[in-house]
Amino acid sequence: MSEPDYCDLCDLPRSTCIHGNPPPPPPPAASRASTPRATPVTRRKVAPAAASARAVPRKWTPPDAFRLQILEVLREHGGSLEQDELFVALEAAMGERLTTADHDTTPEGELRWRYAARRARQALLAEGVMTKGQPGIWALAD
Repeated sequence: MSEPDYCDLCDLPRSTCIHGNPPPPPPPAASRASTPRATPVTRRKVAPAAASARAVPRKWTPPDAFRLQILEVLREHGGSLEQDELFVALEAAMGERLTTADHDTTPEGELRWRYAARRARQALLAEGVMTKGQPGIWALAD
């Protein structure tokens, strides 16, 4: 018997070495249509906009629900109000609409409904309905 030929790069017999045995060529590319799927693909039906509304009620009140109440509170108080006073008046105005989850805190430690009210204020500022004015003061635009 002859001794196997060893590879100079990895010291393995050439019959087991990757240097002596190049990898096999890749299989020929098959078209996608020729391979049947195990499960047929079905298309999801697109629901109309009215049907896509949330079936599950929200845990907390969204910022858009605060917009009109903020404007109403500011109008009742002459167009501007200190932030803490506005939050007291806004909480009274929102009343039963605030959920128990609204009284939970955000990861930053702020009440969720106050966070949502501040986001509503940012939207009103962007629309030009409110002005930035002095720090801590919420005011309507002229």
